[in-house]
Amino acid sequence: MITRHSAARWTGPLKEGSGHIRLGSGAFEGKYSFTTRFEGAPGTNPEELLAAAHAGCFSMAFNLKLTTAGFTPKSVDTKVEVHMDKVGAGMAITGVTITTVADVPGIAAAQFQEIAEDAKANCIISKAIAVPMTLKASLA
Repeated sequence: MITRHSAARWTGPLKEGSGHIRLGSGAFEGKYSFTTRFEGAPGTNPEELLAAAHAGCFSMAFNLKLTTAGFTPKSVDTKVEVHMDKVGAGMAITGVTITTVADVPGIAAAQFQEIAEDAKANCIISKAIAVPMTLKASLA
């Protein structure tokens, strides 16, 4: 079993307080706050980190699936948007949009889309997120 970890600490009341997030690997650590999360202030937030994790996971999964299908992708560039909105009395992640552009010599557009959808459904992070996801895949 592989176990990954990260940590966060929050101090003070929600709107006036602040937090600090640290990846277990030490590759990133940063501050976050109510304003970075909900008001667009500079800094990071959990949803941005989730989007980064999903983009990395999808790019690797898509590359694997393309390679397994007999193609040699030159590149897979992925952007993930995590959509958050007010739901009931609180906030919730209401959707995810994956936009990927891949340079894959010799692949037909229909097969490209089919493999992209398979990667979307089977990427480890995709499986962990139980919200509707939109995929926009295009060949370079």
